[in-house]
Amino acid sequence: MAEIYEFLAMGGYARFVWPAYGIALILIGGLALQSVRSLRLLRREVAALEDREPGRSRRARARPDSGSDDAG
Repeated sequence: MAEIYEFLAMGGYARFVWPAYGIALILIGGLALQSVRSLRLLRREVAALEDREPGRSRRARARPDSGSDDAG
């Protein structure tokens, strides 16, 4: 059990090490949350744009032209 306390004490530097880990964890978590929210917003925007032009499908835009000039 003493080994655990020694580890948590970080050789006397625990008051610097653990807050640094906490701040890093909060920042990384915040960035992940912001990324997920941004992705959801962008997906909604894309869906709204696709609904505006119902004649165009995702497949039709992704498929290259069959009459392109690279056949020659």
